[in-house]
Amino acid sequence: MKRSIRPDAVLVQAVIAGALSFAHLHDLAQAAGQTGWKAWAYPISVDLLLVAAWRRLRAQRSRLAWCWFVVALVASLGANIATAGFLDMNHPPALLRLGVAGWPALAFLGGTLLAHQHTDHTPDPEPAPEPEPRPMVAVDRPETPEPVSEIPEPESVPALPKAAVSVPPALIDHARKVATDHRTRTGADIDAATLRARLGIPEDLAGAIVAQLA
Repeated sequence: MKRSIRPDAVLVQAVIAGALSFAHLHDLAQAAGQTGWKAWAYPISVDLLLVAAWRRLRAQRSRLAWCWFVVALVASLGANIATAGFLDMNHPPALLRLGVAGWPALAFLGGTLLAHQHTDHTPDPEPAPEPEPRPMVAVDRPETPEPVSEIPEPESVPALPKAAVSVPPALIDHARKVATDHRTRTGADIDAATLRARLGIPEDLAGAIVAQLA
């Protein structure tokens, strides 16, 4: 099956605009004193810088790419306007000759900076590993005890005597130093509450130490 060739209006318009801009840049360079192959090299340089800046803009929106895109666009538009009768092409101004003469170095600088500009790319974070499923552990449930029909009454249990608190000798020595310091500062013996706050010990232990220090 043969495919019919349909011209794209946008593509045709781009070709026409590029050809006209190319011709205007050539005529402007020739009027500024660049003859022969040099006059044809100027429009190629402008168009290449414009394309390089546009490709860099598509990859990364940076100020450097925008700057050189505007420079190339101004050079192209300036040539179109200058050749439209706004300037005397037979006697171009000195500023125009200066701009045309300095364009090769400017285009070389722009192309080099665009070619060696690093593209910032942040790698995508790696997905967190999924936690491994824990093995199922069988739990032996105790059998339900049989209900007790009669609950025996609790027998009275005699109260056990309170066991004496054992105090380490090292703690006694440290508490004695604290008590001496307290007596020197206040003139009174240290009580269980103060000793408990100073040493950070339980209340029964503090009472036992105070009893031994008395």
